[in-house]
Amino acid sequence: MGFIQYYDGEVSIKGLNCKTDQVKIQRFLGYLPGEINFFDDMRGNELIGLIAKMQGLKSLDYSKTLLQYFELNPNMKIKRMSKGMKQKLAIVIAFMGDPDIFIMDEPSSGLDPLMQQKLVNLILEHKKRGKTFFLSSHSFEEVEKTCDRILMIREGRIINDSHVETLKKEQLRKYEVVFAKREDAERFAKQNGGLINKDCFVTVEVLDSFSSLLAQLKDFEIIDISKKNLNLEEIFMKYYGD
Repeated sequence: MGFIQYYDGEVSIKGLNCKTDQVKIQRFLGYLPGEINFFDDMRGNELIGLIAKMQGLKSLDYSKTLLQYFELNPNMKIKRMSKGMKQKLAIVIAFMGDPDIFIMDEPSSGLDPLMQQKLVNLILEHKKRGKTFFLSSHSFEEVEKTCDRILMIREGRIINDSHVETLKKEQLRKYEVVFAKREDAERFAKQNGGLINKDCFVTVEVLDSFSSLLAQLKDFEIIDISKKNLNLEEIFMKYYGD
């Protein structure tokens, strides 16, 4: 964005240098910061008008559509707005120029579940139109719903770079096994490091093939087996958990 100058390496967007061409870059970039600091004495619609002039927008029609979509009244002063209202206003400003590229830091912060889903739908709609999103988020549900590729960063270094589906497939597979007898469930869990959830239900992680699990279960009376998909939060903890 050009807000902080770097002293090593190179950063470019669409072939433009982020140090010298930030004004040009910001014309086709939608930015949503993690910490929102607006001019509190302005009204929401005044801020939208100011940003629109800075971006050279000829029409505010799309901003009006977005305000209606997020059920936001922009006519009050920003200092009277709640955290959620300010977040909606920031989202409207990021999207209203219909940019090609979005950089968004914790975009659903402060939004209620209904508005979070509306934001997800908006992101997916723009993705279908060929837009690119760089999204930083601690909401694993949000990441799973919107992202194709995930970078995990620890202590300033990338520790994993994968597509979402590839990342899931490469991880351990979890199965829930329902035993006919409690003692069998306890014995199997003890032998294989499984976790007894309730009564005769055992959750076990499988590193080898599914057939190896079946071979281990052949001496037990089994009622049911079901596969449990690891979500991104569980995968994340495998990289970050000590």
